[in-house]
Amino acid sequence: MQTLSGKKIIALNRQARHNYYVLDSFEAGIELVGTEVKSIRMGQVNLKDSFCAVIDGELFIKGMHISPYEKGNIFNRNPIRPRRLLMHKREIMKLHAAVKQDGMTLVPLSIYFSNSRIKVEVGLCKGKKLYDKRESETKKDIAREIDRTLKDRSSD
Repeated sequence: MQTLSGKKIIALNRQARHNYYVLDSFEAGIELVGTEVKSIRMGQVNLKDSFCAVIDGELFIKGMHISPYEKGNIFNRNPIRPRRLLMHKREIMKLHAAVKQDGMTLVPLSIYFSNSRIKVEVGLCKGKKLYDKRESETKKDIAREIDRTLKDRSSD
């Protein structure tokens, strides 16, 4: 687990930053049952193919996989069931209006502990085209090369 400004990061969705431009990010609580919390504390969560949707004025996260807790027996739930995210109603309506615009989507970026509570960082994103992905990869490669040359010159 990584620590970032008092937050203990449990899982990151690295693929989201590769596939989308993150325009804005929001913090949301998540409604879980006891065995899911224990499983998350052990780091058994995957955000890879997850997304968020507004259904009947409530925000849900779908496709997030929380592995069943080993000692949970009958109390374990379906690992990929939709889970409700907890935000203020006006924030949800603002996000819902933005999603209706062309090309916008809600993607969970990370799960982390804030004090003792589990929070989800939700990003308002716009999809990248293939040429945008290539361009960002090229920029990363160029920056990496510059860092290598500077490091080599400083050591001489």
